[in-house]
Amino acid sequence: MVSLIIGRKGTGKTKHLIEEVAAAREASNGNVICIEKGSKLRYDIKTTVRLISAEEFSISGYDAYYGFLAGMCADDFDITDILCDGTLKIGGPIGPELVEFFRKVAKLSDATDTKFVFTISADEEELPKEIFECCQKI
Repeated sequence: MVSLIIGRKGTGKTKHLIEEVAAAREASNGNVICIEKGSKLRYDIKTTVRLISAEEFSISGYDAYYGFLAGMCADDFDITDILCDGTLKIGGPIGPELVEFFRKVAKLSDATDTKFVFTISADEEELPKEIFECCQKI
């Protein structure tokens, strides 16, 4: 399952994501991962959750982002949840690449039984409708 937290900057997306991370950690019998652009969440996420900075791994663009997510799932079969902040900052602008990224992540989610949550700094009306064929808004 791929879920999206959508809203403009300052609407509480990151706070919502932090709550989702805590809930995933409580419900999970496996590993929970949180990915962000920099390192601003280090004091908000419990140490039992693996916090990863995309900048440390030079992740830039949707192809690299997907490859990183797929690599994590291939390496660790115990991952139950991957939650990601700053999707557009890591992957790039809204466009066809974003739609294709979410289609591939949805297939990865089904294949690995991993739940994904992404924040997107935009209004829902700005996003291509095709995204909601494979993702749900929370």
